[in-house]
Amino acid sequence: MVLTDRQWAVLEPLIEACRPHRKTQHHHLRRTVEAIIWRCQNGAKWRAVPSEYGPWWMAAQTFIRWGRHGVWERLLSLAQEKGVRLGMVFLDGSNIRAHQKAAGAAKKGDLEPNAIRVRLLADHVAAMAPRPA
Repeated sequence: MVLTDRQWAVLEPLIEACRPHRKTQHHHLRRTVEAIIWRCQNGAKWRAVPSEYGPWWMAAQTFIRWGRHGVWERLLSLAQEKGVRLGMVFLDGSNIRAHQKAAGAAKKGDLEPNAIRVRLLADHVAAMAPRPA
């Protein structure tokens, strides 16, 4: 599991406040959110999401839809407003390689900023974990 029960108890009301509400209820919200966090933390392809997190396409579809509706932006802002502390992330630029055509502007419908927001949200959630004494 990506999220502990304590972390989910804090995160669930924030998600409910931000996500689009449709006619049908999302039956596996925690499992789907954990799949999205897992995928964004590991940088894997959607099809590589472990089956314990449910169908990969459900997580991918939710990630894309919520990105288009601005859910990830609102959720990150709300988590920051509630005082959830950020963790630390370090990137070594010497290990990041870009394709020669990667210098262009973002494409229409680019979802990369949403993946970054999910990673930041995952860092917020990880910061909520109890610290060993």
